[in-house]
Amino acid sequence: MNGRTIAAAALGQFKTARLAYLRLRGRTPDDVAEQRVASGASWDEFCDTLKSAGAALVFPGTPTDPLTQAEGYRYLSRLTRAGLEAFVEYADPTAPVLRRMVHETVKMGSDNPDNHYLNATIDGTLEYRITGTRGTVDYLGFGTQEGHYGEGGQMPTTGYVEAADLEIGSDGRFELVLSATEHSGNWLPMTPATGLLIVRQTFADRSTEVPADLRIELLDGSSAPGPLTAAALDAGLGKASLLVAGASLLFAKWARDFQKHTNELPMFDPERSTKAGGDPNIIYYHSYWRLGPDEVLVIDSEIPECDGWNFQLDNHWMESLDYRHHTVHVNKHTATYRPDGTVRIVVAHRDPGTDNWIDTTGHECGAMTFRWIRATTHPQPRTRVVSMSALSQLD
Repeated sequence: MNGRTIAAAALGQFKTARLAYLRLRGRTPDDVAEQRVASGASWDEFCDTLKSAGAALVFPGTPTDPLTQAEGYRYLSRLTRAGLEAFVEYADPTAPVLRRMVHETVKMGSDNPDNHYLNATIDGTLEYRITGTRGTVDYLGFGTQEGHYGEGGQMPTTGYVEAADLEIGSDGRFELVLSATEHSGNWLPMTPATGLLIVRQTFADRSTEVPADLRIELLDGSSAPGPLTAAALDAGLGKASLLVAGASLLFAKWARDFQKHTNELPMFDPERSTKAGGDPNIIYYHSYWRLGPDEVLVIDSEIPECDGWNFQLDNHWMESLDYRHHTVHVNKHTATYRPDGTVRIVVAHRDPGTDNWIDTTGHECGAMTFRWIRATTHPQPRTRVVSMSALSQLD
């Protein structure tokens, strides 16, 4: 099943729902939702869309080895869990909750191992306030966005602000207002179409840094979520299943396209990145890697003046590899630098006995990402594949 088949299936589901609505014309949308839930149509369409998401596992360019396929099905299950939490459990913008949607066991879109992500469902026609303490985490950014990965991969940023630009008290406390109309003091812009808040906390050293302690509330006072309604469940199941199908297909396409420059690190289009939900202050180098049993990938780069940088390995599904138990990334703080200030990173299946070794954790291929955060320049990382025995002979 390809992307056109998925689209056709989704269109068929829409037509079915539309016909049902026409048969019930004259009734309210809540009445229609109640009928769909009571008849099982909402659940059936949710399950059908999840089933269609399996097309990502046979998308052109997808490896068929047991590890990649097993991770692929686990990936779909993780996206399902993320979608249900986002659109069913925490979907009420009048009772917002900052929570971790992407973390150690839910990953997507080359999630950054150095990041502690927080998300909240919001409504751009309302106004919110974030309060808390700054902590000591190296980088803290707040972004508002439209859409989600189930809506064609478009998540344009509607506002962005960093902690470095905020007024913060000597005790580390601050307030940040989110609104579509300009607000005095610390302000994070939204538009009426805004629906998502993303907070990125980027660690340089997780072992010593303290993350920000944050909470969000409506400016006129957040309330506890009301009783579940059929309309909310119907909408939530639909959005959750579209997230699974949409995100898996989007990143399957990216992984296929990245294979055109395997073992290289070209700069990713910044405009495309921002539209897909990337941090507007980061320049990304997305690509694909593939190594034989005795091959290593050597990455050399100059390091510009910047707030931070890192390099990471992903699997084919653009999930970061297991950074809890393996060294799969390196950053500005953890890297060992060469005498001239440059950095050499070595990607290998086993420890080559060099600095900055990145472990492939049993994978033969996958995606990879290099990031510059607020860099004054953007040097092009240089790559080459050599044998393990030839590694020690390099300059």
